[in-house]
Amino acid sequence: MLLKDMSNAYFMYLYIVLLRKIIFKYLKCAVMDVSQYQFSFGTHQGRNIIWIQFKYQLSLKDALRERFPSARYSSTHKAWYLPDLATVRKELKLPLKTLEEQTFSHISENNRLAVTQYCNHLDLLAYSPHTKRTYLQEFMQLLSLLGNVSVNSLTPDRLKDYFLYCLQKNELKEQSMNSKINAIKFYFEKVLHREQMFFDIPRPKSPLTLPKMLSKNEIVKLFSVLENKKHRLILKLCYGMGLRVGEIVNLKIEHIDSQSMRVLIVNAKGKKDRYTNLPESVLEDLRAYYLEYRPKTWLFEGAYGGAYSIRSIQAVFKSAMKKAKITKTIGIHGLRHSYATHLIEGGADIRFLQKLLGHSNLKTTQIYTHVTDVTLSKIKSPLDGLSL
Repeated sequence: MLLKDMSNAYFMYLYIVLLRKIIFKYLKCAVMDVSQYQFSFGTHQGRNIIWIQFKYQLSLKDALRERFPSARYSSTHKAWYLPDLATVRKELKLPLKTLEEQTFSHISENNRLAVTQYCNHLDLLAYSPHTKRTYLQEFMQLLSLLGNVSVNSLTPDRLKDYFLYCLQKNELKEQSMNSKINAIKFYFEKVLHREQMFFDIPRPKSPLTLPKMLSKNEIVKLFSVLENKKHRLILKLCYGMGLRVGEIVNLKIEHIDSQSMRVLIVNAKGKKDRYTNLPESVLEDLRAYYLEYRPKTWLFEGAYGGAYSIRSIQAVFKSAMKKAKITKTIGIHGLRHSYATHLIEGGADIRFLQKLLGHSNLKTTQIYTHVTDVTLSKIKSPLDGLSL
C-alpha cells in the first residue's frame, strides 16, 4: 500500500512539473525581465563569462532558462553564468566591449593612442562592422610586431619591408595582401593625413578567378542529408535567394512578406537595402520551422539569443558537404554563386540578376557569364572528331 501511495505521489509530482512547464512556456511569465537580475563580469574555468544573480524565485530561474537554455549554474560561486559574448550582452542590455577594450591588452603604451584614433576615424566615416573588424585586425598585427616602436615613425621603406615580410613569411595571397595594405593605408592617409605615404608602394595584381559553384545535382544531394529543419532552411534560403551569409543572419521575421513573396534585405554590402524573391517551394518549410522554433525577432536565433552566428552557418554547410560526400573545395558563398549561375543557365536577364544580387557594378555580375557561356560549351574539341 505504501509503495502504491509513493508511486501515485511520484506520478502526481511529474504531472505538476510537466503542467508548470507547459503553463510557463505559453504564458507571459516566460518573458525575462532583466531588471530583476544583477550582472557582473568575470572568468570561470579559463573563460570570460557573465555572472547572473537574483533573489531566488522559481519564476526568475525558469525565465532565465527559457531565454538562455545553455545557462549554467556554478555551485562553487552559487550563481548562474553565460559566456561573455556580444549577442549575450545585447540580450541582457549590457554595454558592448569597444574595439579598444578588445585590443589594448596586446598593444604597447606607445601605440595605444593610435588605436583610439584609428577606431574613432572608422566610426566617424561610418564603416560597416565587418570592415571595422577587418581593418582593425590588420592594423593590430602591425602594431603587435612593432612592440615599443611607434607606428607614426614608420617610413615608406619600412612599410615595404613589412609587406614583403607578410608575403614571404605568411605566404599571403593577393586579395589578403591588398586588404592589409588598405587597412594600414587608412591610418597613414586618413588619420595622419600623409597623402603621399603609399604613392611608391606597389600592390600585388589580383588574378581573375572564376566563382566556385555546385551543380544542381550536388545541390539536391546537399539538401537531402540535412535532417535539422533550421539548418536545412538556412541553406535553402542561401541558395534559393542567392544571399550572402551575413544577409542570412541579419534576416528578421518582419522582413519576410509571404503575401507578395518578397524578402527585404536590410543594410547589405555597401549599406544598401534591396528586395529579393521568396521561392514558393520554401514557404512550407518556412512555416513549419516557425511553428517549431518560434523565433522572436531574428528569423534564425542563436543559443544565447540574438542572431545566429556566421560561424555556425559555415559549420552547418561544411558538415553537410561532408555528409553529402561532395569533395569540392568551396565555402558557403558558393551557394550564392550557384544561384547566379543556374539563373543565367535558365535564361535570366543579367540586369535583373544584378538587382537580385545587390551588385553596384554590372561587371561584377558579368563574371557569371564566364562560368555559364552556353554557346562556348557547345563547341566541340577537334579531338572529339577523331576516330582513335
